Amino acid sequence: MDILVIEGGERLLGEVTISGAKNAALPILCACILASGPCHIEDIPNLKDTLTIKKLLMDLGLQFYDKNDHIIADPSNLSGYEASYELVKTMRASVLVLGPLVTKLGKAKVSLPGGCAIGARPINLHLAGLKAMGARIDLEHGYVLAEADRLHGCEFNFDTVTVTGTENIMMAATLAEGETVLYNAACEPEIVALADFLKSMGAQISGDGTEEIRIQGTPELGSGKIRIIPDRIEAGTYMAAAGLTQGNVLLKNCNISHMESVVSKLRRTGLIIEPEGEDVRVVGPREIRATDIKTQPYPGFATDMQAQFMSLMTLANGTSVISETVFENRFMHSLELQRMGADIRIEGHAAIVRGHPFLSGADVMATDLRASACLVLAGLAAMGETRVHRIYHLDRGYESLEKKFKGLGAKMRREKE
Repeated sequence: MDILVIEGGERLLGEVTISGAKNAALPILCACILASGPCHIEDIPNLKDTLTIKKLLMDLGLQFYDKNDHIIADPSNLSGYEASYELVKTMRASVLVLGPLVTKLGKAKVSLPGGCAIGARPINLHLAGLKAMGARIDLEHGYVLAEADRLHGCEFNFDTVTVTGTENIMMAATLAEGETVLYNAACEPEIVALADFLKSMGAQISGDGTEEIRIQGTPELGSGKIRIIPDRIEAGTYMAAAGLTQGNVLLKNCNISHMESVVSKLRRTGLIIEPEGEDVRVVGPREIRATDIKTQPYPGFATDMQAQFMSLMTLANGTSVISETVFENRFMHSLELQRMGADIRIEGHAAIVRGHPFLSGADVMATDLRASACLVLAGLAAMGETRVHRIYHLDRGYESLEKKFKGLGAKMRREKE
């Protein structure tokens, strides 16, 4: 198992290119199941999660071809309908094959999902939506079994906002008979990106990006084409890193219109974040100001940026309150930050962070993807050496993280434990 060794104290300077968004790429790859011809996808990030979903899709019969600037997904040999435990257990997003398989083949057998240990994330709303569309659902031996002669349109209200639930039901509805209306739907840019891809195949979708999405089903979809949107969480991570190190970093391929809440809060901490043509300049302050945040569904502050923001607040002047409303068990990184000298107190769904002048390098252990990034950021700013264990989480969601940070002047290396 690898560890990441970081020598802190270096100011980050230079430019870095933001990769395509993992959370947009995964559902778009699954949506290729729905196509009747080859799909062309640009800017797929090279990550463990995207490799896992491609492996799962290849097990179902899809074929992938790498071109210079994009990949081609060919679903013409689609025949399998089972997503095995061995693949699904490592990545919760694998459940996104459920809706496309049921609506395209009339059946699906998908293992109940795994992924990061950040609290309960059940798929009950995915199943309720498919049931409302006429699917027959059974749970046997850890698998979801779903069957339908042809799904039919319906009106479905999500009890709570769910991104993957919205994506699964939206994909299922594209080949259903009649109109499907989704209420309390997720509004993330990744939802809009998926809808754009489906529309490129001929799907009839309106309202994507709002809480009410309408899908008029069609008997067949054609080929699709899209470029994956920039990863707003990766961009936010590098912004926070610039803030922690008093850096001056130019982010290329960064769309700050997708991250207005995060950018607003980072600016309140003292960061200068300004567009420069199609790029974004980020300059860290001499003194970080304490700022409160509360995670919420989009367009609120992204829960996937909570851990990185906490790292920033450990060095702020003053006390900040970080409230987590999306996932339980998402403060586990606070214990590791305490090992580095951070003053953090957990009170229910809130973390009270009292800023310190400095952090000290230490051995720390990552518990999930964003916690890994949080500890890397803390290591960049800490005095001495930080060793981040269990960094396989990082490889799931950050493309070329070491290379990119080293390109900005960071001192870090990967070692075998």
